[in-house]
Amino acid sequence: MSTESRVSFSCNILGGGIIPNGKSAMTHPVHDKKRLLARIRRIKGQVEALERAFDHDADCTAVLQQIASMRGAVNGLMGEVMEGHLRQHVATAASVKQRLEDLDPVVHLLRTYMK
Repeated sequence: MSTESRVSFSCNILGGGIIPNGKSAMTHPVHDKKRLLARIRRIKGQVEALERAFDHDADCTAVLQQIASMRGAVNGLMGEVMEGHLRQHVATAASVKQRLEDLDPVVHLLRTYMK
C-alpha cells in the first residue's frame, strides 16, 4: 500500500467508547479511509432499508435477515478498525510496559463489544 493512501484520523477510544475531542485520545493512520467510509455508508443504507421494512410491515424473515446482514457488516468494520489500531499502536509501542498499557483500553473495548 502506498504512503499516499494512508490517511490519519482521530480514533478516540477510552473506556470502551468514543470520547469527545479535548480529552486524552489516540490518533492512528487508517490505511484506506475511502474504503472504510464506503463500508460505513453501506451500513447506513442497510439501517435505512431496515427502517423501511418496518414501515411497510415486511415479512419477519426478511427483517431478521436484514438485521443479521447489518450485524455482519458492523462486525467486519469493527475488526478492520481494531486490526489497524493494534498494528499501529500496540504492536509498535516502544516498550513492553507501553504495549501492556496500550492493550488495556482495547481489552476493555472488546469485552464491552462482545456483551
